[in-house]
Amino acid sequence: MLSPYLVVGGVVLVGVLLFVAAMGARRLIAPSAPTPAKESTYECGVDPVGEGWAQTNVRYFLYAFLYVIFAVDAVYLFPWATVIRSSDLALASLAEVGIFVGVLLIGLAHAWRHGLLRWL
Repeated sequence: MLSPYLVVGGVVLVGVLLFVAAMGARRLIAPSAPTPAKESTYECGVDPVGEGWAQTNVRYFLYAFLYVIFAVDAVYLFPWATVIRSSDLALASLAEVGIFVGVLLIGLAHAWRHGLLRWL
């Protein structure tokens, strides 16, 4: 019987060999005709202008943060609502959801403190 580490090592080795074989086959089969037009940066059909570095306003991160607080939590709360009726999981799941909602409330309080919930 093989050692579990030997099996994992064999699977990793086979994966690496398959990757190298695929890249080698692509190198042999794929056509290569580099031109300046093909090597330029493509930006949705518009010629690139300026540098490639651009800073993003942190406000977009804050909107994503609020989205997580208000929308994604529903993905976790709806399945919990179906499990809460089970007598063997009720107390444990109630504690877990309490922690989850507590973390969400901390995030909501943080957003409120920084004025992210104001419309104007």
